[in-house]
Amino acid sequence: MLLSDIIKGLRVEEVIGNVQCDIADVHIDSRRIAAGHLFVAMRGTQVDGHKYIQGAIDKGAVAIVCEQLPESLTEGITYIRVADSEEAVGPIATAFHDHPTEKVRLIGVTGTNGKTTIATLLYNMFRAMGYKVGLISTVCNYIDDEAIPTEHTTPDAITLNALLGRMADEGCKYVFMEVSSHSVAQRRIGGLKFAGGIFTNLTRDHMDYHKTVDNYLRAKKAFFDALPKDAFVVTNLDDKNGLVMTQNTRAKVYTYSLRSLADFKGRILEHYFDGMMLDINGVEVFVQFIGKFNASNLLAVYGTACLLGKRPEEVLTVLSTLRPVSGRFDAVHSPQGFTAIVDYAHTPDAIANVLSAIHEVQGGKGKVITVVGAGGNRDKGKRPIMAQEAVKGSDKVIITSDNPRFEEPQDIINDMLAGLTPAQKSCVISIVDRREAIRTACMLAEKGDVILVAGKGHENYQDIKGVKHHFDDKEILNEVFGN
Repeated sequence: MLLSDIIKGLRVEEVIGNVQCDIADVHIDSRRIAAGHLFVAMRGTQVDGHKYIQGAIDKGAVAIVCEQLPESLTEGITYIRVADSEEAVGPIATAFHDHPTEKVRLIGVTGTNGKTTIATLLYNMFRAMGYKVGLISTVCNYIDDEAIPTEHTTPDAITLNALLGRMADEGCKYVFMEVSSHSVAQRRIGGLKFAGGIFTNLTRDHMDYHKTVDNYLRAKKAFFDALPKDAFVVTNLDDKNGLVMTQNTRAKVYTYSLRSLADFKGRILEHYFDGMMLDINGVEVFVQFIGKFNASNLLAVYGTACLLGKRPEEVLTVLSTLRPVSGRFDAVHSPQGFTAIVDYAHTPDAIANVLSAIHEVQGGKGKVITVVGAGGNRDKGKRPIMAQEAVKGSDKVIITSDNPRFEEPQDIINDMLAGLTPAQKSCVISIVDRREAIRTACMLAEKGDVILVAGKGHENYQDIKGVKHHFDDKEILNEVFGN
């Protein structure tokens, strides 16, 4: 593709060289540059890409997009100076990949909790209806039935557009995508056209990056602010920020709620450990999920599918066949008669929601034992609050290691314990080794009890000192149970 076509529409401050040159590929990582490539130098949070401009040229780059020109320019290289490389990279990537979101209906899901569940259930629903569908999520990316491993909730703009381009080329009609606050703040989704957006909820998370809850909220809200007027928003009325998110959007706003009058209204009629009976817009349906948070997620799925033109009766029929996402309220039953729930809950609100769902079904007929930790090199402020929520909803809590990364696990545990009173600590034990913590919970459990193993969910590793060691909570439970 010609460089002139790639930069069309960019706010360019200066051009040096020939913009009629052919570009074979675009990268923000100089290590991936080869002959005929365009290198976009970005000022990242860890590394400034401007330091690698000459290295990219040495590897064969024919054009450079940057905010600051190098002191010495290389003859035959085209330099495009822009005010903000981060802002430019999205439009560059989407232009290079021939505007893939003009060819698919892209739906973005954002919020603190529920993104993976909603995006994955929509993907599964529309595949069940016979469509080719794409999924971009925390767990895995999919182009119809082809799995593509993922490292981030939302990939960088170059990777993201390449993926969307493949989805469009392979005939996907719909793409459902988790939109993280990082991706909005870092403009990874710049240049994409969304047909719709879903807001789940907002509680404290990612303070290590956003610093304040207000910054976090603004990042989420910016996604809805940027939606086009022909898009729709499905927002959660039961969250105090549900209507805040849509204050400045040009998109058509629809609401869902378990408590208030809404476009998509739900009510839990009965609940069991294998599912619940819901009333959705006056129609009863049994679903294989439990808990208010899942009922809310299913309302968002239902509303979105209806707004995408599907008949409500068909949507409810498929909804009744869907199963929970791996690592999201994932039940493992023991021969001794107690149940273990593996869940990705890693924020105070998520832990409270999962424990509430357990109590709704259990009805006080057994103990609740929670195994929980907190990730290292992340928001330290939520650690004591997570411990508080775990203690409030449990008879016994075992605080353990999660993904300590480059922190000492015991230091993280101490941060969590610091949020508890002496009385609360009486029902808490700490075991650094997560495997032993899970084993201990199983030893303490009796018939009718429920163990919650929180924080890692679908993850099959522990991140320790930069190395990912194989570790799977569900695998450990099955070992202990002899399954």
